[in-house]
Amino acid sequence: MATIEFPFGKTKMELELAESRLRGVLVSGLHAYTPEADGEELVRRAMASPVGSEPLSALARGKQKVVIIASDHTRPVPSKVIIPQMLAEIRRGNPQADITILIATGCHRETTREELADKFGEKILREEKIYVHDCDDAAMLTDIGVLPSGGACIVNKLAVEADLLLAEGFIEPHFFAGYSGGRKSVLPGICSRKTVLANHCAEFIDSPSARTGILAGNPIHRDMVWAARRVGLAYIVNVVLGADKQVVYAVAGDVEQAHEAGCAFLSKYCGAFAEPSDIVISTNGGYPLDQNIYQSVKGMTAAEAAVKEGGVIIMLASADDGTGGEEFHRCMKAGKTPRGIYDEIMTRGRNETVGDQWMTQILSRILMRASVIYVSNADDDLVRDYHLIPAKTLDEAMRIAEQLIGKPDASVNAIPDGVAVMVLPKTAD
Repeated sequence: MATIEFPFGKTKMELELAESRLRGVLVSGLHAYTPEADGEELVRRAMASPVGSEPLSALARGKQKVVIIASDHTRPVPSKVIIPQMLAEIRRGNPQADITILIATGCHRETTREELADKFGEKILREEKIYVHDCDDAAMLTDIGVLPSGGACIVNKLAVEADLLLAEGFIEPHFFAGYSGGRKSVLPGICSRKTVLANHCAEFIDSPSARTGILAGNPIHRDMVWAARRVGLAYIVNVVLGADKQVVYAVAGDVEQAHEAGCAFLSKYCGAFAEPSDIVISTNGGYPLDQNIYQSVKGMTAAEAAVKEGGVIIMLASADDGTGGEEFHRCMKAGKTPRGIYDEIMTRGRNETVGDQWMTQILSRILMRASVIYVSNADDDLVRDYHLIPAKTLDEAMRIAEQLIGKPDASVNAIPDGVAVMVLPKTAD
């Protein structure tokens, strides 16, 4: 028997399974990667040797208004490791700099004080200026031009008015932007809802280049890079995280060159080859990425690539925050079938995108391929609204999956962290 652990919120779930049924345990190579130093030292080294940029202390000289874009509560970025070093370097170059930390919520809910304290620590929360971006606050937004896609690029004024704009972040496989990190701090991080909607349009989400691990030819990535350059994002510090959310790699410097270096490092380790199976079990890597149903679609896309047509996906996500997207919930609930939902979305033009449409589009696409059993703390009726099958334990989900497949020895792929791995098709030798 094989025993497999799956992160779930801040806890774990276990499954015991006959070895004969297990096609594979698909994990990122980073799970076995030994970093050269601890997180703080890796960040220090990266900042000491920036890619395509002067050191941050040099960039800060003579710059009065400095803004650092930081991730919000939905991302496991180790800000306690990164931000203090960025602050120190800025003040080494300009002790009088007026620094603001701008929380990149994108279209997410506001980050709470408790979440900010958990992310940065009380010292930074007490001593630094922190502003939480609101994509609907027109008074704090300004139009800086037209994206390559044709949408208006409307961003937070604090970023536009900065003499020096910086960002922290982390790089992981992303289910339609190719990779997270880098330019994503700006778009969607600090943009208006209108801009995010234009970038996440049905046409772009449907593009075969808008997939995990793809940057070249990706129309979503192209818009994001343009926005970051246009607003003047001068320098980033991005990290790659291991299985326990620890820093295993860090890179700093130019928004494109440093990000590409980080993506190149990640791509060497995060691929996993899969033979499609009857059942695939996936997660969002636990807290904080599995707080709602919206975010958990990301882990489902890894399973989508590893499940047989007509198979079953078991998705584990605590979803303690519920939906994570009201329009996402409304559209999924209103649709009679996944096919009907998907086809209706595909009739919409770039500037007709509605809120959360991209996630609705992707979930309906997944559901056209496989049934999805959703193991969570969410209300069962809420789960059913998304055309998902509710379950409270992994054992219960397995029983349901075996019934749906129609055989007790159904083959299984296990993906303990669906947002950390790029699932690749297994080819014949």
